[in-house]
Amino acid sequence: MKTLLLIDGSSYLYRAFHAMPDFRNKEGFPTGVIYGVLNMLQNTHKKYESTYSVCVFDAKGKTFRNDIFEDYKANRPKMPDDLSIQIEPLHKAINAMGWPILIKKGVEADDVIGTLAKKANEENISVTISTGDKDLAQLVNKNTSLVNTMTNEYLDTDGVKAKFGVSPNLIIDYLTIIGDKADNIPGVDKVGPKTALKWLNEYNSLDNIIKNADQITGAVGENLKNSLKWLPVAKDLISIRSELDIDVSWDQFKKTSEDKSALKKMYQEFNFSSWLKNLDTNKTTSPSGEKNQNDYAEFDNQKKYDLIQNSAQLKV
Repeated sequence: MKTLLLIDGSSYLYRAFHAMPDFRNKEGFPTGVIYGVLNMLQNTHKKYESTYSVCVFDAKGKTFRNDIFEDYKANRPKMPDDLSIQIEPLHKAINAMGWPILIKKGVEADDVIGTLAKKANEENISVTISTGDKDLAQLVNKNTSLVNTMTNEYLDTDGVKAKFGVSPNLIIDYLTIIGDKADNIPGVDKVGPKTALKWLNEYNSLDNIIKNADQITGAVGENLKNSLKWLPVAKDLISIRSELDIDVSWDQFKKTSEDKSALKKMYQEFNFSSWLKNLDTNKTTSPSGEKNQNDYAEFDNQKKYDLIQNSAQLKV
């Protein structure tokens, strides 16, 4: 079976930003995110070899979910400048290393990932999604699994059931009931995972819970009744779109040869000395290799990146 590796690039951005030291080049330009994401991508591709792969990023600007709910993600602070200015050079570096990137305006990376996963499954291509986003658990099936590179967690259908208490086909209903604080999506007031699982075990779906709301008594029953108009909206917000108009030619997601000229220019600009040395000696541009006192702290995959505080966030 052919395989497709889908990387949630936006989650990699924030993971690197929060885990990496404040690396900067000689001109003071921040480079920690660029360095961290390239390391994670390199190691993810090594560990999860695939026929095709693509790194998916969120596009700038609002999405259709903001049209549905004005306060969608309104609780999130503005992207830090030191992160935002690294995104464009990071994209260029990823392309120069031969890894495809996909960005689609008006939707989120999750929706692009969902659409590609569905198209791949329809063509008997096995899918691995690299992410730490719980929402993507709704995409898991017999041919699609999740890997969390932060914790080395692997989730197939049984793994999703063990982790959340429900099968992948009920993840949307589950998250709708409890809400999603990260995206500022309210659920049923004061209802958490335990009650949500109880309701789903008893009524089998959110639709049935809504139909039988009058049968649920007490304070939680009142909270449920007060949420009946909102729950379909919340479910729509949480549901990943898998029918986007994306013209897919799988060959476009094959790794291509490195653009060594472009990489050399970037490595020089960002003072990635050891990578530059590897490039000049025709070695692979992996994060390991001979150490250089003028280079940033090298990551040692065997030592689990223990040179970096909170290094678990960069494990593969």
